[in-house]
Amino acid sequence: MAWFRVFMIALFVGISAYTVPVVAREGIYLFPAYFGEIAAHRWPGQFIVDFTCCLALFAMWTAWRNQFSALGILLALGALFLGSPFMAAYLLYLSFVHRGDVVAMLTGANHRTTA
Repeated sequence: MAWFRVFMIALFVGISAYTVPVVAREGIYLFPAYFGEIAAHRWPGQFIVDFTCCLALFAMWTAWRNQFSALGILLALGALFLGSPFMAAYLLYLSFVHRGDVVAMLTGANHRTTA
């Protein structure tokens, strides 16, 4: 679990460090470039569509894990629009809340039994 947590921190820091200068240079409004690449039907657009499907999958899992509650929907929107930094932080948080219990982290069920 320690290596998982280190990896989540590295993902969060790495993508954030990359994103900050891009936003500073390009601005926050990415939709023209985003949809322009998709409309061009080239490899960058294919990658964007694939990536968007991954974000949608992250969002659906997050909502499902939280039983489609209001909080779950809010967290799913975070997963959809904030991507990997959000998911890394969320999974890191869950790893502590569930004390490294991977099944509980992934399903939301607390299946631990006491001996």
